[in-house]
Amino acid sequence: MDAKGPRALLGVLVVIGCAFALLSVASVGAGATDATLQEAGGTTIATGDDTGAAEATLQDDDEPTEDYRLDHADEIHIDIHVHENGTATFSAVYQFENNASEEWEELEADIEENPEAYTDVQQENWNEILLEGENATERDMELSNVSIGTDTSSAPRDVGLVEVSFQWSSFAYVELNRIEVGDALSDFTLPSDTSMRIHSPDGYKIEDAEPSPEDRDEGTVFWDSDGAPFSSDPPLVVMIEESNGDGEDDEPDDGPAMPWLIVLTALALLAGVGAAGWWFKRTDGGRKPVPDETGQPVAGDTANAAGADESNGPPPELLSNEEHVLRLLESRGGRIKQQEVVSELDWTEAKTSQVVGGLREDGEVEVFRIGRENVLALPEEYDEE
Repeated sequence: MDAKGPRALLGVLVVIGCAFALLSVASVGAGATDATLQEAGGTTIATGDDTGAAEATLQDDDEPTEDYRLDHADEIHIDIHVHENGTATFSAVYQFENNASEEWEELEADIEENPEAYTDVQQENWNEILLEGENATERDMELSNVSIGTDTSSAPRDVGLVEVSFQWSSFAYVELNRIEVGDALSDFTLPSDTSMRIHSPDGYKIEDAEPSPEDRDEGTVFWDSDGAPFSSDPPLVVMIEESNGDGEDDEPDDGPAMPWLIVLTALALLAGVGAAGWWFKRTDGGRKPVPDETGQPVAGDTANAAGADESNGPPPELLSNEEHVLRLLESRGGRIKQQEVVSELDWTEAKTSQVVGGLREDGEVEVFRIGRENVLALPEEYDEE
């Protein structure tokens, strides 16, 4: 073999070696590429996992909030207990039909673990209503003692209960023995499946209520929403303090009148009959005057004098309500119990309270209390005390 043969063989070997080298490099590159793709695929999965985590985070962020959970109760019952000073105690009970469901158990556990989160949201929601009430009434109001609790009931059916309670100061308008409720709820409507019951204080009875309630008695009024708006105007409930019946202070029972009182009464009657007979004779039956010892005619009869007195003022049917009260006050020496005004004028307690309130604001009468009774007095009579 000449020198060209080994060179050719060497060249073939070099080519074969280069081919193997190229195949190895390609194989390694492919492996790297597969690894890269696998890693990329892993990153995609990881990204998918991250997206899932993000979705889970979004789901966590989108979990029902405290107010959402409570407002989506099956029924809501609101009780408002009004106190004599105008403060009211609210109790809002959120009722969930199935207290064995997983949702109820989660809600109950969450409230027990995080009660402040729920009370803060409820206070914020009710404060919005309170601010509207302050603007409408110009009374300073405040929510306090907000609390929350859970319970269950099996009668008449199994339900879960969440109760939110709080105090609302200056909720009602108080004037003497009259309380008006409702003006603080100027921006409040009853949602669907929500009821509201208002209770009067002890010793007060409900005189009037608007709009017409579904149920009422002397101490409570009740509204139940069927999904329609509660009212275009806030409710109005008028409460009047109950009297002891005849308006007079209770006096001890001293037993039957003494016999001598009966005797004195009979003697007074006889004296009255004698005086009437003498007058009848002197005036010839009341038809004409007769001269007295000096020859001068006597003055007109008592009836004419009474008629003259009547002519000094307008007849009762032409008097306003305020003038009726003032005339009655003057006839009683400038002082009278408010319950006597009710009896004498045959008015309702609500009407009497309204008329007296107007006179009091105009400074025409003064009102003060003796025990549980309101006493009216003309200003000069009141100032003499």
